[in-house]
Amino acid sequence: MKRALVVFALLSLAACKDKGKESAAKASQDVVVLAEQADKDVGEVSRGLPEGAKKLAALWAGGADPRGDAQGVRKQLIEVRRQVPDLNVAKSTFFALADDKGVAIRNDLDEDVMAGMNLGQLFPDLMKAQNDYVEFQGAFPGPPGKNGPDKDWIAATPVKNDGKTVGIYLTGWTYRLFARHLQEVLKSKMSESLRASGDTGKMPIFYVGVFDKSGVYTAPLTPQVNEKALADENLVDKTTASGAAQGTINITDRDFGYAAKRVAKLGPDVGVVVLRSEL
Repeated sequence: MKRALVVFALLSLAACKDKGKESAAKASQDVVVLAEQADKDVGEVSRGLPEGAKKLAALWAGGADPRGDAQGVRKQLIEVRRQVPDLNVAKSTFFALADDKGVAIRNDLDEDVMAGMNLGQLFPDLMKAQNDYVEFQGAFPGPPGKNGPDKDWIAATPVKNDGKTVGIYLTGWTYRLFARHLQEVLKSKMSESLRASGDTGKMPIFYVGVFDKSGVYTAPLTPQVNEKALADENLVDKTTASGAAQGTINITDRDFGYAAKRVAKLGPDVGVVVLRSEL
């Protein structure tokens, strides 16, 4: 009887390891899909932002100074986003206008904590947008949210009037909200695949995060223990600009597989990771 129990335990352990490897293999396919999606999302911004900046130049027409009309700037920011197809579908969490010195005039949100903030000092790379379109990463000041610390991907471009830079148009998204967007994309693709196969009862447990040298930033509602387990994998060290990484992790007695891939368009050493476990 004792021998039978030992054999059963060994078989169960092997089955768990195989499940983890299966999940890792599937996650490696998932992460390629999400990396392509991230490229597409960045492309919408890189095409749309310069086009939007041309429309915002009207705020300076006839010598006008939009710094004295914050609500008018917000209205125009909302209107320009609607007018530019790429920006209308962009995954940005904010659009904002700053003056040529990098001081924020207004963003498009109901509550604006950005107005008057010297974004040029906060994000030195922003000042490169006095001359051309730029992308960079950083973090706005303030206490961490309920999901933990976060970072931002930001893009900016000059607003010119009569050939002179008069302002800076910028947009961006937080890593965690972008991870949630990618997680929803993956959920939709998984659901489509299950419906196509006639099997709607085997959706795996899965989570998506964005990583860089500072850590892993998972979508809201991801258990902290899962995020920590991924952070402990040192994903930047395990991936390269052209190569992905995959592996298995046991989290709270459940076997998971993960796959991570850098996404150059999100920035140097920035990438996407998928953590999943088959049911």
